[in-house]
Amino acid sequence: MVIRYRALEEREVDRQLFASFIRRQQVTLCWRKRGDRWDIQEDPFLDDWTEEDYQQLVIQLRRTIAAGGLCLGAFEEGVLKGFASVEAGLFGEKGNYLDLSNLHVSQDRRGRGIGTALFLAAGEWARKQGADRLYLSAHSAVETQRFYRKLGCVEAEYRHREHIAREPMDCQLEYRL
Repeated sequence: MVIRYRALEEREVDRQLFASFIRRQQVTLCWRKRGDRWDIQEDPFLDDWTEEDYQQLVIQLRRTIAAGGLCLGAFEEGVLKGFASVEAGLFGEKGNYLDLSNLHVSQDRRGRGIGTALFLAAGEWARKQGADRLYLSAHSAVETQRFYRKLGCVEAEYRHREHIAREPMDCQLEYRL
């Protein structure tokens, strides 16, 4: 199957867009920071979005687009199979970061390069907006961290307090553009 990538418009972001999207991720091992040291800890849980989570996602993505950010979709036969979003507005002590606020691939299409293509396209867009780094508050699951590290992400120099407060178990990463 052919995957087509394109920027989404605010008007098309609704709950129906995600009707066939499978967020589900069975997590067993996670990275946890203890002091200055990272360890892999057993922390089994099922990560899946509720209907309320999808409704909040729709609101967030519409706001991102309306504010001048990017929402990029990956479609297979017209069905959303992955998406990424980058918030508008440089931040950080040097004003050099843009926030990769979402990167998700439907469970039935993971491992096929969709996430990598979305990530690289998001990075290119961020570079064109004047950023030299993408900021990621990324899921701590071993598989998720392996994906980001393989792409070249490292622990963030700048620490975004709002992200940390909202998702304290996430790993704060950056990607140099």
